[in-house]
Amino acid sequence: MGFPQIAGFKPTARMYKLGILVFVVLVVYTTLHIASTVFETNPASSLANNLPFKNVLSPNPAKLPEDLSVGVLPPARISYDEPAPGERVNGAIVVLVRNSELDGLRKSMRMFEDRFNRRFKYPYVLLNDQNFTQEFRDGIAAITKNEVRYGILDENFWNYSPSVTPEETELKLQVNKNRYLYGGSLSYRFMCRFQSGLFYKHPLVRSLDWYWRLEPDVEYYCDIDYDPFVYMRDNGMKYGFTIAPREGRRTVETLWNTTRTWIKANTHLLPAQSLANWVMGTDGHYNLCHFWSNFEIVDLSLYRSEAYESYFNHLDNAQGFFYERWGDAPVHSIAAALLLKKSEVHWFEDIGYKHPGNMHCPRDPAMHAKCVCDPGKSYTYRSACQTRFAKVNNMAKERLLQILDNSEFEYRYNPAKVDTS
Repeated sequence: MGFPQIAGFKPTARMYKLGILVFVVLVVYTTLHIASTVFETNPASSLANNLPFKNVLSPNPAKLPEDLSVGVLPPARISYDEPAPGERVNGAIVVLVRNSELDGLRKSMRMFEDRFNRRFKYPYVLLNDQNFTQEFRDGIAAITKNEVRYGILDENFWNYSPSVTPEETELKLQVNKNRYLYGGSLSYRFMCRFQSGLFYKHPLVRSLDWYWRLEPDVEYYCDIDYDPFVYMRDNGMKYGFTIAPREGRRTVETLWNTTRTWIKANTHLLPAQSLANWVMGTDGHYNLCHFWSNFEIVDLSLYRSEAYESYFNHLDNAQGFFYERWGDAPVHSIAAALLLKKSEVHWFEDIGYKHPGNMHCPRDPAMHAKCVCDPGKSYTYRSACQTRFAKVNNMAKERLLQILDNSEFEYRYNPAKVDTS
């Protein structure tokens, strides 16, 4: 028995195809209509009740069996484009950089933005002894939406100490070029002098109360979900650091003797209690400990104080920035130790940080979810200077002067005899 036949009508193959197409269209239309009616009634639960995994869309997902539990998932991260609540200090992120270091600074700023500044939105102050190129400005503009202020260093900031001559400096560069890193570099000496006692006088920095130093080619490993500036201010702190290594002795051969001369001539500028014994052993000699100043967060009232200004001017007249290679790190560190109490100096153990040569990664398990680094590779927990910082207490001014009076003035470095007690 076949289909009924109509007299005089014979269907063609094309008619059969058209009929099938009409049938398919009717089925699809009917299905979509039914589905839309169901979802208008209860979209999430209707679909969830027919899924093999009930937790996917259910408004009240069932609890997983204990043997399948993976713990509580962290909440979604707040958008870093949304400003963090709370007040801000009058501070900025200050960078000394060359045009040739654009890629390195972009790398540093990208991590710094992601970890901190996309939410806290402090301005950047970029300083250069040359005019910034348009390529440089465009490259930085692509990294941050925060304010960027560009400044140039003229001869008032990028120059020789008044106590030295270019000719004698050139002779010293030749003598020292193979004795230590940057031994033959004139620009490095300009940089050390500028960072030691001039950067905070630049017009773009002069109006700031706080600064956070950033450099090209550094890495920030951990989320910083609070404002270190505000934390330091609220806790009476003036100097913050992450890494504390030893300085190369050859670069600072006369720095401590020069410092001793200043101390004895300016006892009235010293506080009653200080962290002096962090940089000085009981033998009265410099133990080479210093805060690595490529990262420092500072209340600039420290550098603008009468005592620090006097100390820097004394060093600037002693020729060591150019005839040796006194770095800003030991200069800042010795000054902070002589002029601040221990409670005014803070180790930011929770800020994971790397500068070429050394790195710090927090070993507190509570920090692991916020950091991407290996605490086992952290230099800080092996550093004798870091350990010493944790152990020492304040030293009375009278005790400091007594030790200096009883110790030999002239001193030549002997690693076997350095007193780190």
